[in-house]
Amino acid sequence: MSSKVTAAALLGAGAYTATSTIQAFVAPGQSAAPQEQHQQQQVRRLRAQGAPTEEPASSAALATGAFGIVALSVATGRKRSQRTTKIANRATAVATNVETDCINAIRFLAVDAINKSKSGHPGAPMGQAPIGYLLFAEEMNFNPADADWINRDRFVLSSGHGCMLQYAVLHLTGYSSVSMEDIKQFRQWGSKTPGHPENFETAGIEVTTGPLGMGISNAVGLAAAEAHNAAVYNKPGLPLIDHYTYCIMGDGCMQEGISHESCAYAGHLGLGKLITFWDDNGITIDGHTELSFTEDVGKRFEAYGWQVLEVKDGNTDVAAIRKAIADAKACTDKPTLIKVKTIIGYGSPNKADSHDAHGAPLGADEAQATRDQLGWKYGEFEVPGAVYDVFKGRGAAGAKTQEAWNTLWSEYQKKEPELAKQFQRIAIDKKLPDGFEAALPKATPEDQGKATRLWSQDCINAIANIMPEFVGGSADLAPSNMTLMKCSGDFLKGSYEGRNFRFGIREFGMGAVSNALSMDRTGLVPYCATFTIFSDYMRNAIRLSALAQAGTIFVTTHDSIAVGEDGPTHQ
Repeated sequence: MSSKVTAAALLGAGAYTATSTIQAFVAPGQSAAPQEQHQQQQVRRLRAQGAPTEEPASSAALATGAFGIVALSVATGRKRSQRTTKIANRATAVATNVETDCINAIRFLAVDAINKSKSGHPGAPMGQAPIGYLLFAEEMNFNPADADWINRDRFVLSSGHGCMLQYAVLHLTGYSSVSMEDIKQFRQWGSKTPGHPENFETAGIEVTTGPLGMGISNAVGLAAAEAHNAAVYNKPGLPLIDHYTYCIMGDGCMQEGISHESCAYAGHLGLGKLITFWDDNGITIDGHTELSFTEDVGKRFEAYGWQVLEVKDGNTDVAAIRKAIADAKACTDKPTLIKVKTIIGYGSPNKADSHDAHGAPLGADEAQATRDQLGWKYGEFEVPGAVYDVFKGRGAAGAKTQEAWNTLWSEYQKKEPELAKQFQRIAIDKKLPDGFEAALPKATPEDQGKATRLWSQDCINAIANIMPEFVGGSADLAPSNMTLMKCSGDFLKGSYEGRNFRFGIREFGMGAVSNALSMDRTGLVPYCATFTIFSDYMRNAIRLSALAQAGTIFVTTHDSIAVGEDGPTHQ
């Protein structure tokens, strides 16, 4: 039997006055009666707080937490009861606080950039904006001046088509990689704001996403990298590696098979620092998801071993999202899925909650109508200074957090000199160890022939002995692929320091997780293995590895056409 060892690259070698109308939103499969009851409750709350409810043309200032109830008209083409609409038409509100402006700034940067480019996906960032605001203005630790700071929190936009969300928050927080001019050049040739996030193009983008499900799988890999590095390097009082991985995924990501593979694996590993938001807006390109997607996703993830939380109104209830994040962090032995119910294209009077908001610009008229609806009084690409102050304030706080980490690193070097030296070479300098080539096995024409997968095994174990950053495994084929590292234990819940990854029979998920181990940019050099014929299962992960310059080493065996007892299904 022969083997093929392929490498795309080797990291180690180079290595909101709102309008007076709010219409009922009836979710897919939901009857109008419960929605009518919800609207009645909403009106009662408005009355209780002194808001006028009898005149349709009136509007009232009402803060719900730090966020306002938005007057929203949703055109879905569905029948609604006259009473529901009548009740809904009474409820109006105006929000003028800075937090709302921060959220709407994200929305309208997306709307304006996509209109200018005449292509793109405005609906997702309009619905996900409150999540993006909380992460980048409150929760995450990052330093815009040093996008590669080792202990930064990681963020992955698995629904990569909504990348204007990510470009908007990178710009607002002060990343030099995304200027306002870059925003205006969205989707243009040679710009730093391509149509899907590309880690090799834009500083602040962790991984290349777009193919649905790939991003959440990468997020699993980033969380695994954090768990491994923390287990290897952290000592009492010296938490050198201590950060979270956040991910936003959509309905499409939930449906792709790769998300099943990688999320099951994450639950098995108990990756407690992985926090994922499901943007549950019920819309795909074909229409409402009830056409093809009706499973109970929450139960599915609970079965995987995840904590599952829910935010019933992700459009306005910022406080609920904030609480969900806190609850997620409190659960340290399970990854967390936060189901956030949103409306795609939120604020658009005529396109919200429809596939029309998914993959095409709103257009100038609808953009203005959305501005009127949300009370956004600013022009195209105009952002109030108070918004910049909030976001950049978080970036400045991140810089101070990095300064504190630098102090910790200095102390670590004194107290743990040997591990510090290893960390310096691997995570900071990203250099191969001295004597790397000399440690590789030698062969001559006189040596007795043996299966090339056995030569591969010799190479893997020689490298493993001198490179603690060398990590990887097989899709349940380690004894056949000959890919087990004899000098290390298994990477499992409770033994994250191990370097042998037991991916199970999950080739596609394995490839994506392995890519992210490299794209974590802490110097890990990952490999993964399967039979050559089964590499077809993970072909898109292999392609993304090359495109994203990940550095994953793909080992495939049993490719012989001369010896094939298993037949054409396997060889």
